[in-house]
Amino acid sequence: MRTNLKVVDNSGAKRVMCIQALKGRKGARLGDTIIASVKEAQPKGKVKKGEVVYGVVVRAAMQRGRCDGSEIKFDDNAVVLVNKQGEPIGTRVFGPVPHELRKKKHVKILTLAEHIA
Repeated sequence: MRTNLKVVDNSGAKRVMCIQALKGRKGARLGDTIIASVKEAQPKGKVKKGEVVYGVVVRAAMQRGRCDGSEIKFDDNAVVLVNKQGEPIGTRVFGPVPHELRKKKHVKILTLAEHIA
C-alpha cells in the first residue's frame, strides 16, 4: 500500500499510488490486481488525475521464483490499468511483461505486450 507505480500502457495515466491490494494479501505480487489512485496523468488521456482505478501488476522489483528454479526481478514496479471486468483500458503495453500473467488469466494483457519476459 502507498507504493508509487509506473503505468506502462497508453490509458493516459503516468503514475499511480496503490490504495489496496485485492485478494487480502499483505502486498501485491506479479499478476495481482490492485486498487490505485491516479497521481499523474496526461492532459487528453482516458483517465484523469485523482480517479480511483483498478490495475494489474506487470513488473515488480521484488524477486519471484519460477517453476524451473530461475528467479525473475525487474528494475521498477509497473501496472497496466484495467476495468472491473479485468479488460485493459489502454490499447498498448510498453516494456517487458512476464509470462506468469497467463496463469493469472490476464491473457489480453499478454497479447497487447510488445515483449514477453
